[in-house]
Amino acid sequence: MSSKRHSVLPAVDRSGPKPPVNFSTSLTISDNAVLQGTHSITMQAETVVHPRSRIESSVGSVLVGRRCIIQERVHLGAASENLDKGMGGVSLGDYVLIEAGSVIEAGGTEIGEGSIIQVGSKIGSGAKIGKNCTVSHLSVIANGDVLPDNTVVYSNGTRRTDKRGTPELRKLSIVKQIAMLRKMIPSNPDKFR
Repeated sequence: MSSKRHSVLPAVDRSGPKPPVNFSTSLTISDNAVLQGTHSITMQAETVVHPRSRIESSVGSVLVGRRCIIQERVHLGAASENLDKGMGGVSLGDYVLIEAGSVIEAGGTEIGEGSIIQVGSKIGSGAKIGKNCTVSHLSVIANGDVLPDNTVVYSNGTRRTDKRGTPELRKLSIVKQIAMLRKMIPSNPDKFR
């Protein structure tokens, strides 16, 4: 008998209502992504959605701006324990990068243009993240918290203002990543219509 241990990933629940979607023709979305909910999900031009990411519109609509990247195991539009349904969804500005394993709760939550949410972070319901912010890995942004433009948040809660003035370089980096990802991720947007 073999005593090998096998790593088993948790099953992704693909059941639930199929949300109304509005996709750009230049969207790249893995057919291993999960979209569910009752409110609309809109994804604009040149956005990339990785496999095993979950976009949920049970609480409110989801709007993903142009040239965004949503990486693996991201849960965008997660229901908050402290939130009544119908309190609003999630809105991402253009050039937003949500890295692997992050959770973005619904409830009128906004992430501004050019912001980066790093690996394993949690953005609470109703939080407002300004433009060109960086939320470092494993950080938690509380429900309703407001981050001014160019804020950097470290995982220990420390914050500072980013004065490097690099938003155009961030955008260029996102565009280059998208060009590469579009070649790597098989896309099937019709599966979600």
